[in-house]
Parts: sequence; structure tokens; C-alpha cells
Amino acid sequence: MRNLSLLLIWCFSFITIYGQEDTPKDTLVVAYVQSPPFIIDNQGTLSGISIYLWEEIANNLDLSFRYQAMPLKEILNRLENGTVDISINPLAITYDRYEKFDFTHCFYMSNSTVAVHKASSIRKISQFLKSIFNFNFLRGILFLMSLASIFGLLIWKFEKEKNPQQFHPDNKGIWDGIWWSIVTITTVGYGDKAPKTRGGKMVALVWMLIGILFISGLTASFASSLTINRLSADVERLEAFKKRPIGTVKNSDTAEYLRSHFFKNITFYDSVFLGLNALDANQLDAFLYDAPILKYKINQNVHIDHLEILPIHFDQQFYAFGLPKNRLELKEKISRLIIKELEHDEWQMILSEYDLLD
Repeated sequence: MRNLSLLLIWCFSFITIYGQEDTPKDTLVVAYVQSPPFIIDNQGTLSGISIYLWEEIANNLDLSFRYQAMPLKEILNRLENGTVDISINPLAITYDRYEKFDFTHCFYMSNSTVAVHKASSIRKISQFLKSIFNFNFLRGILFLMSLASIFGLLIWKFEKEKNPQQFHPDNKGIWDGIWWSIVTITTVGYGDKAPKTRGGKMVALVWMLIGILFISGLTASFASSLTINRLSADVERLEAFKKRPIGTVKNSDTAEYLRSHFFKNITFYDSVFLGLNALDANQLDAFLYDAPILKYKINQNVHIDHLEILPIHFDQQFYAFGLPKNRLELKEKISRLIIKELEHDEWQMILSEYDLLD
């Protein structure tokens, strides 16, 4: 009889434990860490893009949930071991993370960027002049001046005897010819000097035709050079930070990118706020992190408004909510609603409110 009682107790305990494992929790644990403008924690009142999106989804699915704040590293660990139900932080989808836990459909595409102290006016002018007066530009100007000198000498040769008032017969006439040549090719056309001989007019005709073609080609080449320099500047300027003291948020996707691309002099911070304060105190040359978060922090904080975001874009990121691997049904439901929300005008209005529309 005693053995039978023990057997019944054991069976009841097994059934209870088994049933608890299979029964989904009534209230979802929603993990988050403050990351404006996606999650803004104002003395316990949550707002932001991720909060708006999650609460729209939770209302549609009639989900009961409770928020639980924790550091980013703990969020990643607890998603892996399944002790939270979902993280609504803008987690970048990476291969390593996907091996450990799951993701919903992407709800925002971004990239990492670089925050630095604003350049002085003198430095900005210096950088602009440096981008203009490159080797190709100077070579084109030199070639143009050489052509102008040649045609100036030719016009002088034809005009110095029959048109001495405008093209002096002595050495001063050489300058008259070069002056006429430059004025003609730039289409200024002062009219103070003009050829009168047949030979001079033929030289002028050839020079005007060559000038139109050459100036057009030089202008196109110059514009193309500026465009190429602007497009390639991202890589060059990012590489310039490899040996300089920089910072980022630890355990972030940007931190992993910098390590994998052999950036050595990196300081890791627990938050964007601490990193930007270190940059503000000149402890760093630059702080690198997700572009929308950096932009929001700098725009909202008057104490660091002398910092700026460089036009550097690297490490493209696709933001999504994170879930444990065993929550496939919940993942599918949330992903469908994310797609639906992204199609609404309200979503564009929310992004616009936080200045995240490209």
C-alpha cells in the first residue's frame, strides 16, 4: 500500500512538471534595454519606435506581457537559454546570433556610422580645397594654360603687324595674345581685343571650337572627380580611424565589426551616453555605433551638440525583435503583423517623428 502511494505521488509530480513545460506562460517576459529613439525610458514610462510597434502587435494578438529591463549582454544570453520570451530592442540580425536565437521579420534597415567633434570652419575650407585641387584638376588646368599660350602666340603672330593697337608688336603683344585666348575660351568676351586678319580669324575659329570641347570635358571630369572622391571618402575616412582611439558599445554589432576588421585601439562602453561623454571629454577621437541612435542622442542632448555625424556608412544592419528558438509560432504571428504595420502610413509618421526617414 505504501509502495502504491509512492508510485501515485511520483506519477502526479511527473504529470505536473511535464504539463508545466508544455504549457505556454500566460504573461510574456519582454526584455529591453534603453536605446533611443527605439526604446526611451523616462522614469519608468516607455516610449519610442520599438515600443509603439510592439504594443500595436500585442494589442492585435491580445498578448499579456510585462517589460523587464536588463543589460544587452544579459538579453542576448537569456534569448539563447530561453528565459525571456522576446526582446524588442533593435537587434541587428547576424549569423552568429541566428545560431543562438531567432528573429522576427526585419522592421528597420540601418548602418553604423562615426561621431566626432565638429570640424572648425578653417578645417572645412581646407578639406574642400584639398578635394578640389587634386592632381587631375591641376593637370587639366596646366594643359589648358599651355593651349591658351600656344593659341595666344599664334594670334599675336598674325595680328601684330596689321592690328598693332590691340596686339602690340613687341613682347607686350605676347601677353595681349594670351589675354585674348583666355578671355575667348572662358566665353567672357570683353571685346577689347579681336582679330582682323584672315589668319587671325582662322586661329580664333579653331580656338573657339577647341575651347568649347575642352572646357566641357574639363567640367565633366572635374564633377566626376568630386563625385568619385565623395563616394570613396567613406572607406578612406573609416580606415583613417584604425589606429586612433575610438569607442563603441560593448557586445554590440558595431563592436564585432570593428574587431573583425582589425581596429585595435577600441574602448568599450556600457551605453551610448557614456561613449559620447568620453568623446566630448576628448578621451576619444571618434565614437562608432548605430546611425539612428547616435543621431538621436546628439540631437536631443544640448551638452553634446558640438558633436557631428560623419557621412560614413558601414556595417549595414537589419533590425528585428529577438526570440528564443522554441517560439516559432509566436515568431510567425509577430512577423506577419510587422509586415502589416510597415505598410501603414502611421509607421512612416512614427519614423518621421524621430527623424529616421531617409
